[in-house]
Amino acid sequence: MRYAVLADIHANLAALEAVLDDIRGKGGVDELWCLGDIVGYGPEPGECIRLLRKHCSVCVVGNHDLGAVGKLDLAYFNTAAAAACRWTATRLSQVDSHYLESLPLTLTQGDFFLVHGSPAEPVLEYIISTGIAVRNFSFFDARYCLVGHTHVPLAFKLDGAACSAVSLSPGVGLVVGKKRMIINPGGVGQPRDGDPRASYAIYDSEGQMFRIYRVEYDIAATQNKMVKANLPMTLISRLEEGR
Repeated sequence: MRYAVLADIHANLAALEAVLDDIRGKGGVDELWCLGDIVGYGPEPGECIRLLRKHCSVCVVGNHDLGAVGKLDLAYFNTAAAAACRWTATRLSQVDSHYLESLPLTLTQGDFFLVHGSPAEPVLEYIISTGIAVRNFSFFDARYCLVGHTHVPLAFKLDGAACSAVSLSPGVGLVVGKKRMIINPGGVGQPRDGDPRASYAIYDSEGQMFRIYRVEYDIAATQNKMVKANLPMTLISRLEEGR
């Protein structure tokens, strides 16, 4: 079985379409899993929700998804993110809002535990260090955990009591063996690792191989739509910087 793993689409339709095209070009997958934050920041929230629902069989909720439907206090967001959440709320249909509200905080799919932020704090905590990662291994029972939220592709491996970070580079496969791991596929719609290309992963269960892919998309087109929507300039400029 082959699984595509996406996170942090953030209402960036051009990036999502480019990723879906790339998945098809690689022979397709059996299932598509999404780790939350379908909306927020970007200019096309409803369009991204509807396109994702056509292809995605498994999805958990993110903090921006909850913020856009009034289920998470906007005090948890910085000024630009909160402004984007308020704008997003005005662009969602009742069907779109109901879908976001219906998404679970966590899901278990075979050997994988899926969550947006962290097992300990599903929509708020960023797993950005080995110290944070090692604490979170005690909050899930599955062998592996898939997370988003940081917009940076990265993995953490637990070996006894020791936890180490594992860099994830495009085209370099990560074999997931018997060691427990927390894996982040990076962000589709707003990467933050210095590479502006959309980031996602494909997991091949037969070879137990997890591989990151980066996809170019029309950043300027998304930025132009954000300008027309009067979204914060900081959110617009960061797309080309990948930060």
